[in-house]
Amino acid sequence: MDSLSIILIGIGLAMDCFAVSISQGLVVDIHEVFAKRQHPWLMAVLFGLFQGAMPLIGYYAGTLFSNFFSRYAGIIALALLGWIGSKMIYESFQKDEPKPVDWSARNLIVLAIATSIDALATGVIFIPYPDSLWLGISIIALSSFVFSLAGYLIGVFVGSKFRLNVELIGGLILIGIGAKIFIEGLCS
Repeated sequence: MDSLSIILIGIGLAMDCFAVSISQGLVVDIHEVFAKRQHPWLMAVLFGLFQGAMPLIGYYAGTLFSNFFSRYAGIIALALLGWIGSKMIYESFQKDEPKPVDWSARNLIVLAIATSIDALATGVIFIPYPDSLWLGISIIALSSFVFSLAGYLIGVFVGSKFRLNVELIGGLILIGIGAKIFIEGLCS
């Protein structure tokens, strides 16, 4: 798997973290940002750790069925990334009202797990590319960390003026990557 595809997968998976971080930032008072400055860092670290760990778990679980996955890797990648991307696109059109931010470690871990479930399925697309696994995990984790911090800051400082539908963009990116992997599998 080429580096550009891995970077795009990392960015696509980070969009859930980005969207949640924006929503966390939207409801924070600007004065609270400086009083509780460690909370966004903790959120970003947890999001990055869980986003990086889930593909690793998915990869090792998937290797139990490696013959099946390597034979149908293109179809599986298209199906998984298409499903994840479609789910993100669907969720991008759901309107939720912002709720007060709960910065407890328990809540941040729940958010980290919720935003990383999709990354678990992504692990199986690395089965035909084991040499790319650690690079992929690192890029996915780093992307999620960076996008979480950026999303939080955008939410805080731009607030309700920010109208970019990041989950829609992330979903489209993931579907596009799934299609690319599928087409590459047909051509090889």
